[in-house]
Amino acid sequence: MAETTNVDEITLNPTAIEGFSEEGESLSELNTGTEQLGLNKHSHGNAPVIPEASRGERLKSYDLADFAPLTGQEEDWRFTPLKRLRGLHTDPLTGTAPTVAVTGASNVRTETVERTDSRIGSAAIPEDRVAAAAWAAVATATVITIPAETIADSEVLVDVSGNDSTAAAQHLVIHASRFSKAVVVLDHHGKATLAQNVEINVEDGAELTVVSVQQWDDDAVHVSSQQAKIGRNARYKHVVVTLGGDLVRLTPSSVFTGPGAEVEMYGLYFADAGQHLEQRLLVDHAVPNCKSRVTYKGALQGKDAHTVWVGDVLIRKAAEGTDTYETNRNLLLTDGARSDSVPNLEIETGLIEGAGHASATGRFDDEHLFYLMARGIPERTARRLVVRGFLNEVIQQIGVPTLEERLSEAVEQELAAGNL
Repeated sequence: MAETTNVDEITLNPTAIEGFSEEGESLSELNTGTEQLGLNKHSHGNAPVIPEASRGERLKSYDLADFAPLTGQEEDWRFTPLKRLRGLHTDPLTGTAPTVAVTGASNVRTETVERTDSRIGSAAIPEDRVAAAAWAAVATATVITIPAETIADSEVLVDVSGNDSTAAAQHLVIHASRFSKAVVVLDHHGKATLAQNVEINVEDGAELTVVSVQQWDDDAVHVSSQQAKIGRNARYKHVVVTLGGDLVRLTPSSVFTGPGAEVEMYGLYFADAGQHLEQRLLVDHAVPNCKSRVTYKGALQGKDAHTVWVGDVLIRKAAEGTDTYETNRNLLLTDGARSDSVPNLEIETGLIEGAGHASATGRFDDEHLFYLMARGIPERTARRLVVRGFLNEVIQQIGVPTLEERLSEAVEQELAAGNL
């Protein structure tokens, strides 16, 4: 892939870092020439986007009335075509939510509970109008619990099957109790217009992998807030794979609540003509000595294929010893596609192990193609090999062989549909 590195400025609290003036220089001004700290601009314009306020000051509320109607001018919604939300941000969510069927591990507990259950709201608070609307609309929730000190005897497969295009709401809770270990797969398919909240509670010492697959029908709309709370010495991996749907907007977040924890967040998205696939994530380093790594990769083909990736990393004043890095790579396969990539790094303390971010968007690297074709591989086959290799890093993180095979085949079908 012929890359152009695009890395946003780092925002700092100048009074929190020793050696910085009150005027507050940016690290990109002080460290030119390094991808680690951020240098170039993104496809969204000629100037870096600097958040209007600290990411940690964002409004959170269970009350829909606290969120103003959306206009499309808000920073969090400026890339989203609101008209294509089909009323998720304006109308009552009265449709039938996709059915949820949980299979797999026999030593994991699944319940359907009333919204008054104490576990609802234990790991997340809505951060935007659609999430708050979904919160207000649901009467019940599905709760999946991995008991304390339990290793799930197989993957937990959560089949989310839609059959109604009327705007609807859904709430899921995944609770990994202390020192438990499990892999949970959320498999979304069918037709839907869905506002969804997913709460993920990773208690002290637990190890949890959550895989969210969006393989919807072509006309589906899915807006999902997937918020995780990570305890002391816990290990959390979140993998997103988005292939289907007309508009899919995911906002995964990871908030550290105890020291010694580690988070890995991976994402893969493949946009065809007319699709809008948006990923907005947050890693909130609120406590000392935690580590995070973020890797998202996207491929686009066809007219008006559009992807958005916004990666926010917040290192609070108390989060000394933080080690974090986030990367986004996008491969444009045809003309007429657009990718917006905005990594943001906000630092409130200088006492950290390391922090950086990077993004790149580009086309095929002619040298890679020449290398393969020089060995007798036809150009079309060579192009597919390059794309598969590019995306395979994320698929391999899932750790469920049958699902990895299915998604690899789905990527191959995407490539075939685009005549690549």
